[in-house]
Amino acid sequence: MARDIRELFKDDQVNHITMPENHQIRFLEKLDKALPEKKKSKFYWLQIAASAVVFLSLSIGGYNYFQSKEKPVEEVVATKTVETKTLGDISPGLKKVEDYYLASINLELSKVKYTPETKDVFDGYLLQLNELDKEYKRLSLELTESGPSELTVNALIDNLKLRLNLLYRLRAQLKELNTSETTDEEVSQSI
Repeated sequence: MARDIRELFKDDQVNHITMPENHQIRFLEKLDKALPEKKKSKFYWLQIAASAVVFLSLSIGGYNYFQSKEKPVEEVVATKTVETKTLGDISPGLKKVEDYYLASINLELSKVKYTPETKDVFDGYLLQLNELDKEYKRLSLELTESGPSELTVNALIDNLKLRLNLLYRLRAQLKELNTSETTDEEVSQSI
């Protein structure tokens, strides 16, 4: 029958019995067999060196990964200034000129048909347009910082003209490529 240990001590029924001889030694031997001490590895320094190599390679990889994610300096400068002036901010007449060119550029871009055969030509022109757009933003920034000057206004208008002319040339070149492909197909079909 199970009894509460507190009651045994209250009733003083527990005699002070001494443990058998060598009880503690036998207990420690059984404990050592059940839970032996782990021996230290002979390759302790090798494990530390391997951990250091892994840590360094992860650090270098992370550094390179985050370095490639940073924006170039040009883009950071362009995003810092939120309010840049345009030609329309100077005068209503210049706003009409700017709107005309921008609408014409967008119209020409919408007319261009992209095909896998014309990919190289199209990509080359888009790179040039991208460079002209960056220059336009830089000129707008100059207009904002320095104020309107005849040189800056003319450069902005010339940039818009150049972009439009570039799109006219792209459309003409794509039309020329399409006509040469159709004549090549006609010649190959007649043979």
